[in-house]
Amino acid sequence: MERIRVLGIMGSPRSGSNTEILLDAALSGAAEAGAQTEKVLVARMRILPCLELYHCAVDGTCSIQDDMRGLYDALVAADCIILASPVFFYGLTSQAKAVVDRCQALWVRRHVLKTWSPDIRSRRGALIAVGATSGPRLFDGVTLTGKYFFDAVGVHEAGSLLVRGVDGKAAVLDSPDYIEKARLLGTDLASEPGSSGSL
Repeated sequence: MERIRVLGIMGSPRSGSNTEILLDAALSGAAEAGAQTEKVLVARMRILPCLELYHCAVDGTCSIQDDMRGLYDALVAADCIILASPVFFYGLTSQAKAVVDRCQALWVRRHVLKTWSPDIRSRRGALIAVGATSGPRLFDGVTLTGKYFFDAVGVHEAGSLLVRGVDGKAAVLDSPDYIEKARLLGTDLASEPGSSGSL
């Protein structure tokens, strides 16, 4: 039986960040469940913002020649996708948002050209977001963007971990309950379709 492939997108520009710690825990949980995992460090990649060239409307591919080209293949091949980002001004980081915007090409393949029909019943996604403040609408922008990102890449959102009030580098290590929730999120995500749920 082929192993489930779980792709983690690390949207924090800071190595060893709270976001990365939680993503690593989630990927560890997925690996414990038997999944094959891969982590993409977006800040170390050359991914330009969408330039609205509309080349994707022609054949579903982006004409920009950068590291996004390989990431498209990884997104299409993955069975599960974890999008992880700290909250910057009530939204994703610019690095993570560039990836989301460039997924317009996959959205076009699905909804306009209809040349790609992923089975969203078996493909699952999860969102991890970390915010320093505790405002009631802290995650509104991130969760809405995540929702449409998951639609573009052909997965259904099967779980999320939204962490408030964590700011200093690696401060989440002082909250082992969050790390355990992230691990369980990964384990849940890598389980059989239909068994995932929000944490």
